[in-house]
Amino acid sequence: MEFFKTAKTYDFMGKSKMFIALSLLLILSSYALLLFKGLNFGIDFTGGTIVQVKYDKPVDIAKIRTALKKSPVFGDASVTKFGSDEEIIIRVKSSSKELGQDIGDIAREVLKETGNFEIRRVDIVGPKVGSELREKGLMAMLLAIAGILIYVSIRFEWRFALASVLALVHDVSIALGAIALFNIQVNLDILAALLTILGYSLNDTIIVFDRIREGIVQAKTDNLNSVINESITKTLSRTTLTSLTTFFVVLTLYLFGGEIINGFSFTLLVGIVVGTYSSIFVASPLLGWLGFDLKKYRAKLAEKRRREQEKERMRAMYERGVV
Repeated sequence: MEFFKTAKTYDFMGKSKMFIALSLLLILSSYALLLFKGLNFGIDFTGGTIVQVKYDKPVDIAKIRTALKKSPVFGDASVTKFGSDEEIIIRVKSSSKELGQDIGDIAREVLKETGNFEIRRVDIVGPKVGSELREKGLMAMLLAIAGILIYVSIRFEWRFALASVLALVHDVSIALGAIALFNIQVNLDILAALLTILGYSLNDTIIVFDRIREGIVQAKTDNLNSVINESITKTLSRTTLTSLTTFFVVLTLYLFGGEIINGFSFTLLVGIVVGTYSSIFVASPLLGWLGFDLKKYRAKLAEKRRREQEKERMRAMYERGVV
């Protein structure tokens, strides 16, 4: 399916300064939000208690929240449905150890007027565990970015690798800014969404870079901007179709998946839009800005092919018993 005419080459590089300026504005705004507003870390990273409650009939969330606010323990608790209309999850930043009393017993007392129910589980995450999860989550992202840098450097060239990593930093920064702006609670599912964004955005960027590399070999022009424009134009229909398909699937999850995955699906929605944008309007222009030399790269590829042909020739001679 062709959304765009490949006979026409779109001038992406001619507008690259405008797109980079827009990206810088979004990144700076995101960092300002992170600095002055900060992230709303959930129980997974700060410690606290999760109480799972099962009712015998569909529950009224507003009624439960009203009941919980009467208790000093559950005054700032968050309540979401869990899997069905009869089951809920209560998240609170206190623990039984801090209160000197079983938090499950407190929940039973507070909720006794809301209907017939049973406490299915009470999970406690200590502050130390939460801190360790936060550190390991950050380490996972840094290791993922470092691995991507190494992989792309081996597969392409270091400027391709640096451009792709800068695009990934761009995507994650804007996603974090959106999370801070809408006060999304940051738990392990949000970390999973951010790592998914890294993979999705990298996949889009690699496809564009593959086509650029093909264009460098096949094109007769020595103008890098022309090669990039033509290569992006050829991948535009594929990128648009893939992104729209993924976007509508995640949008369905966001609209109908329930509160339990709203944060995860919202983060992915932002990541899909920003990741698609960055693979075209950020990563590719950065190649030129980082001083990529088309002629030197062609000479490097030619030398690589020459060495491979020489190895094949020597292997063939060896098999014939000439060497």
